[in-house]
Amino acid sequence: MRSVLVATAAAVVLGCAFAAPASADPFTLGDPVTVTGPSPFAPGCGGPGEAGPSSVLYQNGEVEPSVAVNPTNPNNIVGFWQQDRWSDGGAHGLLAGFSRDGGLNWFPSAPQFTTCAGGKGDSGGYERASDPWVSFGPTGTLHAISISFDNSTPRNAVLASRSTDGGATWSDPAVLRFDNPRALGNNFNDKESITADPTDAHFVYAIWDRLISPSNNSSARAFERSVSFHGPTWLARSTDDGVTWEPARPIFDPKSQNQTIANQIVVLPDGTVVDGFTLLNGHKNAHGTRGGSVALLRSHDKGQTWESKPTIVNSLQTVGVVDPDPDAPCPDPDSQGACPVRTGDIIPDFAVDRSSGAMYAVWQDSRFSGGSHDDIAFSRSTDGGNTWSDPVKVNQTTNDAAAFTAAVHVRSDGTVAVTYYDFRNDQNGDATLDTDHWMVHSHDGGRTWDPSEARLTPNSFDMRTAPFAVGYFVGDYEGLDNAGNAFTPFFVIANNGNASNPTDALFRTAG
Repeated sequence: MRSVLVATAAAVVLGCAFAAPASADPFTLGDPVTVTGPSPFAPGCGGPGEAGPSSVLYQNGEVEPSVAVNPTNPNNIVGFWQQDRWSDGGAHGLLAGFSRDGGLNWFPSAPQFTTCAGGKGDSGGYERASDPWVSFGPTGTLHAISISFDNSTPRNAVLASRSTDGGATWSDPAVLRFDNPRALGNNFNDKESITADPTDAHFVYAIWDRLISPSNNSSARAFERSVSFHGPTWLARSTDDGVTWEPARPIFDPKSQNQTIANQIVVLPDGTVVDGFTLLNGHKNAHGTRGGSVALLRSHDKGQTWESKPTIVNSLQTVGVVDPDPDAPCPDPDSQGACPVRTGDIIPDFAVDRSSGAMYAVWQDSRFSGGSHDDIAFSRSTDGGNTWSDPVKVNQTTNDAAAFTAAVHVRSDGTVAVTYYDFRNDQNGDATLDTDHWMVHSHDGGRTWDPSEARLTPNSFDMRTAPFAVGYFVGDYEGLDNAGNAFTPFFVIANNGNASNPTDALFRTAG
């Protein structure tokens, strides 16, 4: 899910251009592997309440992948995605694919996060699930997380599961937070992630935003009309590698008409735990911010206590993404003008260099185009997140095409990679919206960027054939990790040569 309750206005600030080193060091790309295929979930598996009158099911449609590589066995790679996306939120379930041979062959498994996946009761018996995320701990335990919810009731929960055999089998889900708004207040848990602490195998962190409306009797849509909602950050922590979990609790509340979203934990080499997120402010507050900002909080005691005020990395000046052809047909009959493309426009990504301690952040931003379209902004910190460099544009898109949905990761040798989509190969006015996935990299901590950009998609795909969920949708984020010296992008394409599969997840190596 992605519930956004604050309307943001982007100021236009011109930024600096892409900087490149003198010599190129091109990546060698492995062959693309199609990981996904026909769904194991039958239509209707969620029960009679799974769909509303206007719900559209994209059977065999996979979106929003996460990926993790086992630090004890780099041949063990696990992807995790939404399986069978609905037009109005979530999917039949979250499906995993695990590989034991470096990504050549993949096998499916599924935590019991929904009824379709075998879940029952409040610990898994839900009609839909969303926001897949996986993380390996330093001893090889794999952790997965879900927002699970009903379409026909207000029940929603944050669920976690663990695997001790590399993703082949999963534990019964642990309920990190359960809400039934009709009984307990109008609350919805959203946009969670999970991180196993790479510096201490005991600790696992689950984090999300929890949207709260003042009235117990309010409908879910009342959030958007409320003037006194707020969206605090909640945390659940395990101190025994995910076997048990402490009670979930709020760690930061931005107060009325404000919210956080896209909370994601990374851990510095000294053990400092950092929560990076987007802060959305509906009005000017004590920190002097309004609109969107990329921000972070830190904990120096493994998540027990947290800083009271966020550090602002920079403003978030996204203008969003639309189909560049305003005359193209749109599945949304109420769309005014160009058809929306749903992207990671308010979803930053963070990474840590485990050798130097440097932190990196990427996000969508329009400052480099004078506010006309989104590019990919990159910023770095060398002092534990206290101060950050001015954002630079890192996508190599040279025309006016939007770039979107960025991910960042760092290899053990300090090489930084950033992936993203763009429309540079699209011809306006034709029948398709040609889209590609790309990777750029830096060998000096993001100071300069190699000009040998890697095209990860073997061919452009037509974004107009993707599931439509408040816009053409392949995910609010995509997966990126590394296995040794090879980065492991895990991303979605649409219309992969089989009309019965709206989207597929692809894996390939780059290094």
